[in-house]
Formats: sequence, structure tokens, C-alpha cells
Amino acid sequence: MVQKALLVTLEAKPGKEQQVKEFLKDALPIVQNEPDTVTWFAIRLGDSTFGIFDTFEDEDGRQAHLNGDVAAALMEKADELFSEEPSITQVDVLASK
Repeated sequence: MVQKALLVTLEAKPGKEQQVKEFLKDALPIVQNEPDTVTWFAIRLGDSTFGIFDTFEDEDGRQAHLNGDVAAALMEKADELFSEEPSITQVDVLASK
């Protein structure tokens, strides 16, 4: 059962929306190789606002993801793609189906 999650919000720089969309799509194969990431969703919240929501069974899985390749790539591209620093919120899952 998933107990831990991350909610990441990303605000694309003007004109960089398509690049952010492609960046998120390209991250999927990397996340698929993370055994402790139970679910991973790349989402679009608005014209220039994107997000990631992912879940984990425990804190170790969440920390492994935060220290993994997608997080590193996200921070590496932050200045190029985003108008503000990505907001990464660690959340607890109360119920899931």
C-alpha cells in the first residue's frame, strides 16, 4: 500500500511549454526503471503550469526517487525551462484505490 507521495509543480518559462511537456514525457522510461516508484503521473494543470505526482510504499522509496535520475535532470534543466524553482512537496497518502 502506498503511504508516501510527492507533488511537484512546475511553471514553464514563456515559450518553453512544449519543451517542458517533452521533458516530462521523456522522463517516463527513467521512472519505469525505479522499482520503488509505485505510480508516476506527469500532468498539465494549465497553459504554463505542469506537475508530477508520484507514490511510494515508504519513505525509503520516496528518498530513492528524490535522489534519482529524474530529480537530477529536473534540477539540471530548472534554469532553462522554469520561471521559478520547482515546488516539491512531500505528502502522506491517507487513502488510495
